[in-house]
Amino acid sequence: MKIVDGVYIIPEVAANTYVIEDLDGLTLIDAGLPRSQGRILRFTSSLGRPARDVRRILLTHADWDHVGSLAALHKATGAHTYASRIEAEALAAGRSSRPTKLPSSTSIIRRLMRRFMSPRPFKIDEILADEEVVPVLGGLQVVDTAGHCPGHISFFSPSAGILFCGDSMVTDEQGIHGSRPIFTWDPVMAQNAVQKQASLGARIVASGHGPVVMDAAGKFPH
Repeated sequence: MKIVDGVYIIPEVAANTYVIEDLDGLTLIDAGLPRSQGRILRFTSSLGRPARDVRRILLTHADWDHVGSLAALHKATGAHTYASRIEAEALAAGRSSRPTKLPSSTSIIRRLMRRFMSPRPFKIDEILADEEVVPVLGGLQVVDTAGHCPGHISFFSPSAGILFCGDSMVTDEQGIHGSRPIFTWDPVMAQNAVQKQASLGARIVASGHGPVVMDAAGKFPH
């Protein structure tokens, strides 16, 4: 589904995976759940782009639902992969970048999540840091938005006015909200990340979960 010219959200992939189309190829933001690669590559094919045209995969963070198909997509496309240092280190070790916040009564669920929801080790090609610019969509700025997890980053295109915020914020029909508390590593940092992103002047917010918010000005949480 097109958001604006050259920017798409891939339907029926959880968490939300985005495609940016530039002259030099395609960039994916996040990689969805395991076994999402077929749906993702069918969508890019519908744009008239073969798998080899996927040149970059940018990761907001290393949670299972955002990196589940990373290895398969990398194998199919040869794309260059990017993440923050903390999340890249977690991926290299095949673990989450922070502990889950489940009560002790759910120890069985915790063990199952650790077994089935931990990504296989994967080595990221390039580390991204706050204020770096990726040469995509007129210059995609890296924004340090730690809080949801220690190494969370977002991506903002000033020229297009689009903010790809991963799970640092979530969206629904009522608007934009902060990171869900049960999944938030540091609530104070998470709130600071919301305020930081609100100050960017984004016109469109594309989150990791929920609908894309158009006309986003004034819809950020306080």
